[in-house]
Amino acid sequence: MNKFIYLYVMLFSAFMYANPTADTSSKEGTVSGRVIDTALNQPLPYVTIVIKDATNTTITGGITGDDGTFEIKKIPQGSSTVSIQYIGYKTVNKTISIGKGNYKIKLGDIKLEEDIESLDEVTVVAEVTTIQQKIDRKVINVGKDLTTAGATASDIMNNIPSVNVDQQTGNISLRGNENVRVMVDGKLSNVPIAQLLKQIPSTSIKQIELITNPSAKYNPEGMSGIINIKLHKNTKLGFNGNINLGLTKEIFAKFNSSVDMNYRNGKFNFYGNYGNNIGKYDNFGNINRLDDDSRQDFKFGNNNKSHLIKAGVDFYMNDTNTISFFTNQNIFEGDGFGNTRVSFPNRSAQWQLFSNDSKNNSSQYNLAYKHNFTKEDETLDVEIDYNTFNQDEDANFNFVNFSFPPNYRDLVDTERDQTTINVDYVNPLDEKTKLEVGFEARLFNTVVDYNSTGFTFDSDANIIPTPSTDFDYNRDIYSAYATYGKKLDKWSYQFGARFEQVNVKADALKTSATETELIPFENDYFQVYPSAFLTYNPSDKNSYQLSFSRRVDRPGLQQVNPIREWSTPRVSSFGNSELKPQFTNSIETNYTRQLGKGSLTAGVFYRLVEDNISRVVFIDRTDVSAANAILSYDNFDNTTAYGIELSSNYRPTKWWSFNASFDLYSQTQTGITEFIDAVDPQNATVADIRTSKSEVENVVWNFRVFNNFKASKKLSFSVFAMYRGEEQGIQFKRKPMYFVNTGMRYSFLEDNRATFSFNYSDIFNTMKFEFNGISPYPSVGEFNWESNSWNVNLSYRFGGGKYRALKRKNRDKNEKSGSGGFI
Repeated sequence: MNKFIYLYVMLFSAFMYANPTADTSSKEGTVSGRVIDTALNQPLPYVTIVIKDATNTTITGGITGDDGTFEIKKIPQGSSTVSIQYIGYKTVNKTISIGKGNYKIKLGDIKLEEDIESLDEVTVVAEVTTIQQKIDRKVINVGKDLTTAGATASDIMNNIPSVNVDQQTGNISLRGNENVRVMVDGKLSNVPIAQLLKQIPSTSIKQIELITNPSAKYNPEGMSGIINIKLHKNTKLGFNGNINLGLTKEIFAKFNSSVDMNYRNGKFNFYGNYGNNIGKYDNFGNINRLDDDSRQDFKFGNNNKSHLIKAGVDFYMNDTNTISFFTNQNIFEGDGFGNTRVSFPNRSAQWQLFSNDSKNNSSQYNLAYKHNFTKEDETLDVEIDYNTFNQDEDANFNFVNFSFPPNYRDLVDTERDQTTINVDYVNPLDEKTKLEVGFEARLFNTVVDYNSTGFTFDSDANIIPTPSTDFDYNRDIYSAYATYGKKLDKWSYQFGARFEQVNVKADALKTSATETELIPFENDYFQVYPSAFLTYNPSDKNSYQLSFSRRVDRPGLQQVNPIREWSTPRVSSFGNSELKPQFTNSIETNYTRQLGKGSLTAGVFYRLVEDNISRVVFIDRTDVSAANAILSYDNFDNTTAYGIELSSNYRPTKWWSFNASFDLYSQTQTGITEFIDAVDPQNATVADIRTSKSEVENVVWNFRVFNNFKASKKLSFSVFAMYRGEEQGIQFKRKPMYFVNTGMRYSFLEDNRATFSFNYSDIFNTMKFEFNGISPYPSVGEFNWESNSWNVNLSYRFGGGKYRALKRKNRDKNEKSGSGGFI
């Protein structure tokens, strides 16, 4: 038997030797090696190894082990490329040839160098803010100079060209219009924008994108466009992070702090952060009525506490697939308080005392998948985002020397949720052509439950309890888009369209002691939103651009909510549940000139607005003789707006640089106002009310300049000045506003890990909101806030960032969550 086996083996060996073509394994080869960090001379685990053929198609691949070694088998004969890829390092490519006598290739040690451009931007931040004009947006790269302007995103927004922040309400506007969408890292949030901007530390901001004429790829909401705040994302190896502490004070002290942490090792990147904003806010002002010599003095305060928590993980499955998940949790508690004093000649003063206890919680859960195809820059992105928001509000109104109304209490519970499912596919058809397509579904629901202990009047002027209201608002949007872009020598173009079906359904159920009234509203519509861009680059220093887009402003919740939003003794604000969207057709052209020490950008834009949404001012029918007003919203005829913009960043010397901008815009505003036509207004009735349609031409200009002075490598100073010209509205004319801010920044400790900054805002105490009222009653007034304030901020960056080889048991023991930025 043994002889038989021996004979069989000998014959099989001879057969194989005589027939070498039967050895299929001889056609395949193996490549091996070890990957190490050039600077540390230490092995790098989990490095991606990709084998590509002559057509750049991936054949096979693998990853390095804990000791940095790899061995890739079954590589076919012929020439191949071995690509060694690792996040934060420069890619190394080596060409190999598998063939006769060369089936086992040993590459030895392969040294990877850190890629400075892809390093953690939290540590690599430019000294000076710069402005870039891209094909569809203006990009402000936030430098260390701009972060000196304030502790939060809200503080530095006024330093951005074409952007203004209302310091009282926190509302943000672009090109003088508050119909703007604000996103963080390309995502909308359920957190109120004014609250969110005060929560984001200025040091966490990498870029601010002003997308004034967005392409069809973006949601078409917002007349003036999109403001996208891009945050630093920390993906450096190891454990590292950043701590910020800040204090702001004029009348009351306000504290803000944040901690960002990140742990990156192998295929996983864990991040997390926590931030808070705690403090009291003071607002005061007055309104003088010229028709009856009455005066209202306002004094309001807020004691707010907000906490924002984010945690997430990125899982790099392999070279072509990545899965990411994060969640945001925001907790807010607001305690509002104040009083309004109403005085008349020869009469006792009347008082309204106000207190408001508001709590809201919002949550965001985001799951994303990204697939990179073998073709370079061909990608597929799938994202599911779920948002919830819950708020309980308890408001108390107490009156002194008022015959009506009696003291009352409003209880408002708000619940809303939004689900977004998004799919994006990008295919570079060739080196100069790119196709993008996508689909999206957005499901939005809000339920508001309102109860009050107050009283009102019915149609017969009888006093009745204020009815309770349940408001249910649903809006579902289904959309698809496609864009096509191509480069032709010095020219490039992109055009596309977005197709949307919108279904809106709202029900307002009012319940009183005597009756129940259901007010339904439905509005279903289909719209196409085209966009087009044309760019001409005659040289590296000059760029011209022409663009067009169609956009929509869907009414916000406050605009459609029929429940009372706010109230003073003489003015109350309500929404209009039958409000329809307005559509904006926008065209603009821009020119960018690269200078030796900076750049200059100039632009012109024009808008045609259909079904314009604007304010309406009504006389309160419950007591006409009291001459009180009700504010609401309505749709009006088409209107137009146009404007010009100039911005520049320039460095005259090594120690001085500045950003300056000027913008001028004109728009036609239309509104409905009412007035009393009676000999004796104090005995007027509903029959004496007359309606008037008002239309105003409004021209506003703004100028701002931010100067940065570098005293040394560690110390710099800044001076910022802004002037906002007079603005004419339907209700009032706002007087000019201007202020000057100063600041300093000092870096210290090893590698400038720590930074101390000081900022003194409105140093001349000139910032205030002054106006002349026009309708429904002539008046003058002003409002003030804590603008003359100082701020100190301390930031410290910790952690190494370079990978240092650790045993698995130690690495697992030291794993911690870390941060990639807020929201």
